[in-house]
Amino acid sequence: MRILMTGAAGKVGTLLRPRLARDGRVLRLADLVPIDSPDSVVADLTDPVAMAAAMRGVDAVIHLGGQSREHPWPDIVHANMTGTHTLLETARLEGVRNVVLAGSHHAAGYHTRPPDTADLPDYAYPRPDTFYGVSKVVMEALGSLYHDRFGLNITVIRLGTCTERPTDTRCLATWISPDDCARLIEAALTAPGFHIVWGVSANKRRWWSLDEALAIGYAPRDDSELYAPALLTTEGEPDLTHPLHNRAGGQFTLKELGGAW
Repeated sequence: MRILMTGAAGKVGTLLRPRLARDGRVLRLADLVPIDSPDSVVADLTDPVAMAAAMRGVDAVIHLGGQSREHPWPDIVHANMTGTHTLLETARLEGVRNVVLAGSHHAAGYHTRPPDTADLPDYAYPRPDTFYGVSKVVMEALGSLYHDRFGLNITVIRLGTCTERPTDTRCLATWISPDDCARLIEAALTAPGFHIVWGVSANKRRWWSLDEALAIGYAPRDDSELYAPALLTTEGEPDLTHPLHNRAGGQFTLKELGGAW
């Protein structure tokens, strides 16, 4: 099996590359910067010719590329919206049927914790917290379109915080371990249809639903609670009424683009 991974030189791509390696599988790594790998290509997501060359002969795509932080609107549109459209259109033309899109919880950043013990649903209506979040809403819409109109199998992962270990008490809810992220992508690579799933580990403090991810075959094994004692000693128990812990987008809901509200 040959899989194209865009954004392979980025933080998440670097964490996932060794975890997705398999006998009989070829990972073709694409990014704007060179990667020291025998099957890597330098390609701009918005360049149809470069993307066609990168995608030729692959069986599936893991799309991690694009602008990963908040930037001015033209930059976000070019890298994330135009880039995702170019990628999906190229996949259609090249006959690639399975695509995993790295979305973001920032597509739903202004959603708050549901009452009682309910989880925020997988298909929670978009409430982006930034221009970056808006671009991930567009990614979800494009994925839906390319499934409904052209029959591609597409899973969008509303990715939480993918790091080797949680770095603060907010991460105790939002963390997805690199191993679990790889497990979720493995499930998404073969999932038929169109899906939006939350990218989070089986954390005790999680409040984002795992229902849709479990339905496509995700089997998380990690829990951020292992790291809770050390973090709580330093930061104390989080105030779950504070936007940092009560809104999906956390700190990105506290500031407008030009500064503090």
